[in-house]
Amino acid sequence: MLAQTYLFNLDMQLLFSTGLLAIAVFFLFLFMSRFLFNPARKILEERKQGIANDIKSAEEDKESAAAMKAEYEAKLKDIDKERDAILSEARQKAIKNEAKIVDEAKQEASRIIKRAQEEAELEKKHAMDDMKQEMIQIASMMAAKVVAANIDTKVQDTLVEETLKEMGESTWLS
Repeated sequence: MLAQTYLFNLDMQLLFSTGLLAIAVFFLFLFMSRFLFNPARKILEERKQGIANDIKSAEEDKESAAAMKAEYEAKLKDIDKERDAILSEARQKAIKNEAKIVDEAKQEASRIIKRAQEEAELEKKHAMDDMKQEMIQIASMMAAKVVAANIDTKVQDTLVEETLKEMGESTWLS
């Protein structure tokens, strides 16, 4: 037999082993693809979708927060207006109450003044009655002196004038 020389020592056995190795690598690739790569891809895809959902949810939350912030700012502006309205209403009530209290105080003061004037009038009448009683007593005493002394009318007039001078004019004027 003649020895054949091949380029790079390519013989049938090497070609068959290479073909068998290629088939084995192909089946190994299919096996690894099915049992290793596909689950890894699936996990990566789920994670990718989870992150996308989180980003979408965060954007929705951000938009919702911005809307709520705008709503609350509008409410705060309305609260300022409402506060001003309430304060204005409270001031008006306070002014009305002040006027009412002042009117009541004026009425009470006028009642007190009226009562004081009435009491002063009563005191004045009482003083006049006391003075009349005193004058009657003095007149009685004078009459008793006149009768006792049995004096004439000229002396009696002199006694009345003296008594009146003793009492004074201020007694008659008050």
